[in-house]
Amino acid sequence: MNNEVTVYSTNTCPYCDMMKSFLNQNNISFTEVNVQTDQVAAQKLVETTGQMGVPQTNINGQWVLGFDPDRVLALIKA
Repeated sequence: MNNEVTVYSTNTCPYCDMMKSFLNQNNISFTEVNVQTDQVAAQKLVETTGQMGVPQTNINGQWVLGFDPDRVLALIKA
């Protein structure tokens, strides 16, 4: 089953690293968007979610704010 997973992160966010490590450990492929270097993506993210913090992870159209492995696993299609 294909899952659409995008992690919005910055270079200095420890929780972003935790989220990416968690996804890798669970063999969940993802796309990373660095909102520290991509201001357009950063602005779009705030407009979409109303949140400034990272990581924000979009899984199949659903948002996970912060490092929340239980919610990630709940949204992933097996």
